[in-house]
Amino acid sequence: MAIPELILLYDGACPLCRREVESLGRRDGGRGAIRFVDVDDPLYDPDAFQGISYREAMGRVHGITADGRVLRDLAVFQEAYRLVGLGWIYAPVEWPVIGPLAQVVYRLWARLRLRITGRPDLDTLCAGREAAACRSSPVASS
Repeated sequence: MAIPELILLYDGACPLCRREVESLGRRDGGRGAIRFVDVDDPLYDPDAFQGISYREAMGRVHGITADGRVLRDLAVFQEAYRLVGLGWIYAPVEWPVIGPLAQVVYRLWARLRLRITGRPDLDTLCAGREAAACRSSPVASS
């Protein structure tokens, strides 16, 4: 199996996240450029994914490039869409005014995503998992 160019960590219990992953998967067309990893799966192992804990992955989107770099937030979507030939959709994120505004909107979305989709809050979700699954990890914030 070829090494994917991007590993995208997503919340498989989130209907909006699943829809996005399904769309990207269709666009990938079986090339395997993107590997999708459901962090809500009870078998998710942070140690296999740069130490990104369940809590971190559920709090904001993460991706891991083939060379091991950890991407967060809109950078993940920029890379995923670039890999499926739709990079132009996220190109404005690089623009001076739109980029910072888009980052603020994404952070707000990430903070409210669970509530918007009718899910328990992050603390409640973590309480339902092993304590180790929600530990803080050494992955640096960007």
